[in-house]
Amino acid sequence: TGKTAAFSLPILEQIDTKSKDTQAIILSPTRELALQIATNIAEFSKYIEGFRTTAVYGGTNIDEQIRKLKKGVHIVVGTPGRTVDLINRKQLKLSNVKWLILDEADEMLNMGFKDELDKILAVTPKEKQTLLFSATFPKEVENIAKNYMHKPVEITAGKKNKGADQVSHQYYVVSERNRYAALKRIADVNPDIYGIIFCRTRRETQEIADKLIKDGYNADSLHGDLSQAQRDGVMDKFRKKHLQILVATDVAARGLDVNDLTHVINHKLPDQIESYTHRSGRTGRAGKEGISIAIVTGREKGKLRPIEKLIGKKFISTPIPTGKEICQNQLLKLIDKVHDIEINEKEINDFLPSIYEKLEGLDREELIKRFVSLEFNTFLSYYQNAPDLNDSDQMRGGSDSRGKRRNDENMSRFFINIGRKDRLNPARLIGLINEQQIAKNIEIGQIEILDTFSFFELDKNYTDETIALFKENDVDFEGRNVNVEITEKKRSGRSGGRRSDGDRKRRDKNSKGDFSKFGRKRSNNKSTFGSSDRISRRRKR
Repeated sequence: TGKTAAFSLPILEQIDTKSKDTQAIILSPTRELALQIATNIAEFSKYIEGFRTTAVYGGTNIDEQIRKLKKGVHIVVGTPGRTVDLINRKQLKLSNVKWLILDEADEMLNMGFKDELDKILAVTPKEKQTLLFSATFPKEVENIAKNYMHKPVEITAGKKNKGADQVSHQYYVVSERNRYAALKRIADVNPDIYGIIFCRTRRETQEIADKLIKDGYNADSLHGDLSQAQRDGVMDKFRKKHLQILVATDVAARGLDVNDLTHVINHKLPDQIESYTHRSGRTGRAGKEGISIAIVTGREKGKLRPIEKLIGKKFISTPIPTGKEICQNQLLKLIDKVHDIEINEKEINDFLPSIYEKLEGLDREELIKRFVSLEFNTFLSYYQNAPDLNDSDQMRGGSDSRGKRRNDENMSRFFINIGRKDRLNPARLIGLINEQQIAKNIEIGQIEILDTFSFFELDKNYTDETIALFKENDVDFEGRNVNVEITEKKRSGRSGGRRSDGDRKRRDKNSKGDFSKFGRKRSNNKSTFGSSDRISRRRKR
């Protein structure tokens, strides 16, 4: 509303209401944003006699829009596609336009509206005032400014892309297969959540919303595949807090203006890091605190650093809530609701005697236990044996257990093309293995960390799964593509179990190309193997 007022109020002061010509055209990327702008302008101008404005957009009957235009509209707010359609039908004439406003120009270009923008700009007068609003300034936006604006002046409101001071940024590390489970836990541990979950595609948005609804959450979806009536209905429910969770695409959420969101959750990080600022900026408004959450896999953690640099804030690494933590938060929320409920004595007085009679055999503690069980048994049952989804905990799992290692015959030995020079250590290797989710409680045998590559042992029953998952997951470690291969078992009876020189030379010969592409040179010096880090204790996830 503030931005709309900034460009529309000066225009409204200069509109000639005696003329029926369209004097200003405002372009926005979405129907929702176009409607919001038109509504704001209508409110600002309600005391201007004879002034008319309208919004034109796709997904609705064009005839009604044409009828309004024929009556004469001073300011037209439109989406690029419908605006071009009306121009082609000769129903929208922009030859007398004095003001052209491009709102969210970067998003219009991201949505593929460059040709439409070119057509619209081409039919406007050369002499006019052009205002271009954009959260980011990629080359395409700069080209529009260069080609269609005369000596433009750039005005920056606040620090570019700076994150709101009231917003804290958190990230949770999960395996890909546990992403949705982690999302549910984040929602469950925050009983008062009122937030938006951002997804990258329409399909993903609908799938996540469908899962949440099926699992009993008060949620709905907002994306471009919905009809205008459906989108209006969803947005109205969310604004009125009839929905706790809205699952949305970046574009669809552009027209949504809500001030008291508690959380913004990135189901996956956006492709463009600037979009993260758009997302996170929807919470922490009007002086209220907000939380922006990123759910990432271990391989995606590297995407956080450029965002930190952009927003000038650090992400806080946060453990995924355990079942116990969730149950405690939900239970305390339930108790708070009971404590704060307003008692309508007049309505319930007639029923109290029979209720007291039914409960007279129960003492205070037993009554509380029964009440909690009645309201909470399903929730407690669901999370009673919930697994720990934290990668950090999985890395530690079993690493300190001691005892006799399993017989070598039950273990397979693997080669992995990263080592000490890649900052690999036993704990990080265990974490990398566990991240692939090969099997629950898989046993890890001996680990041997060398300078440029390493070896590890796993239960041989999972040999094929190990190779397949490392390949399928396209694993990355410290910027290097990870390659895992089955290798020969080390010889028994030798200290450290080192491979023979012949084995090493064969691997040097066969792997030279693979390693040289990373700019690393393998050493043939025997001391390379002699300086290995070895862990031969039994480990379980």
